Amino acid sequence: MSGSRSRTAADPPRLAVVGTSGYAFSYLHRARILHDEGLVRFAGMADIRVPSAAAVALLPEGATAHLGVDDLLRRCRPDITVVATPPHAHVRVGGAVLRAGGDLLLETPPVLDLAGFTTLTRLAAESGAACQTGFQSFGSPALPVLRAAIAAGRLGEVVGVGAAGAWIRTDAYYRRNPWAGRRWLDGEAVVDGALTNPFSHAVATALLVGGVGGHDPAEIALELYGTRDIEADDTACLRIRFAAGPEVVVAASLCAEQDHEPYVVVHGTEGRAKFWYKSHRLEIDDERVHLGPPADLLRNLVAHHRDPAGVPLLAPLARTRAFASVVGAVRDAPSPSRIPAGWIRTVGEGASRHPVVRGIGEEVAVAADRLALFSEIGVPWASAARTAGTAHRTG
Repeated sequence: MSGSRSRTAADPPRLAVVGTSGYAFSYLHRARILHDEGLVRFAGMADIRVPSAAAVALLPEGATAHLGVDDLLRRCRPDITVVATPPHAHVRVGGAVLRAGGDLLLETPPVLDLAGFTTLTRLAAESGAACQTGFQSFGSPALPVLRAAIAAGRLGEVVGVGAAGAWIRTDAYYRRNPWAGRRWLDGEAVVDGALTNPFSHAVATALLVGGVGGHDPAEIALELYGTRDIEADDTACLRIRFAAGPEVVVAASLCAEQDHEPYVVVHGTEGRAKFWYKSHRLEIDDERVHLGPPADLLRNLVAHHRDPAGVPLLAPLARTRAFASVVGAVRDAPSPSRIPAGWIRTVGEGASRHPVVRGIGEEVAVAADRLALFSEIGVPWASAARTAGTAHRTG
C-alpha cells in the first residue's frame, strides 16, 4: 500500500471522490459500484458547494460528504481519491491528496502546464503514491494490438502521427460553467480551448501512440482560430516535434456541420494504422479489428493499489509530460485569429445555436492525413505567418 496507510492487505481500500457535479457525478456512480462489489470502501465525497441530493444518495451507509478536500482527507483518510474538479484546481487538490499519502486519479486535462506536471510528479515520488490520469483511451484494448504491429515492423518506420476531430458545440456548452471558453479566470489559467479540453484526448493519445508522451517537445507550432467572442480557440491545429521520434500533428474544431468520430492515424514508411479512440476500433492497412470496451481506469488504479508490482497503471501521469507542454504553449500563445464571417454560418437558435465553419470536417481530416497545418494545406482563412508567429520552443 502507498503512503503512510497501515491497514492490512485484506481490507478494501478507502475511496473518495472530490467533485460531485458534471462529469464528477459519473465517478460517484462508479465508486458506489466498486463499493457494492466489495472492491473498495466508498468513504466519502467533497465539493466546495453543498452536493445535490442525487449525489448524496450514492453514498453508502457510513460514508460522509465534506466541504473541501482538506476536511475530506483529514476525516476520511482515503487510500485512493478521484479528483474531478475544474482543471485549474487539479494541482492544488491533487497535491493535497498526494501529500496525504493517497493514490490519485486525476480527471483530464490533468495539468495545465509543465510546472503543474513537475509538482505532482515530485509529490507522488516523495509520498510513494500512484498518480493515474483520466485519459480513457489509454486503457483501450486496441493499443496493445497497435503497439505489437508497430514493433513487428508492419508499418515500417513510424514517421508521424496525426489526429483529427470535429464536433458541434452549442451556446449552451459555453454557458456550462464560469471558465468555459476562457484561457484565464480571476488571474488563474484555465485554458479551455479545443485542443486542451474536448480534444485533449486526441492530443494525448497521438503522443502516446507515437511513443513520445513522456518526452519534452523540441518545438510546438500552433494555429489557433475562433468564431465566437471568447478568449479560447474553437478551431485549432498544432505540430509537435521532438529531438527523436515521430512528429505529431493534431487538427480539431468545435464548429462542424455534424459530429465526426475523432481518430489517430499512424504514418509508417510501409503502411498506416487508424485508431478511433472513442469506439476503440482499429484499422491496420486494410485489416479492421473490432475490440471490446476499454479497461476502467479507476478499477485499474484500485488493482494497482493492491498489487503495485503486478498491475501497472494504464494511464500514469508520467506519460502526459508532452501534453502538459502543449497546454502551456496554448495558454501562452497570442489570442486566436478570427475566422472571417464569410466562412461561417449560424445554425439553430437560443442555447442550441452554434457556428459552422465551411468544410472544417474535411479540413481536419486532410491535416491529419498529410501531417500538415491548416495554412500548409491551403485553408483560405489560415495564414502561414500565423504559424511562424506562434511557434513555441521548450527545453
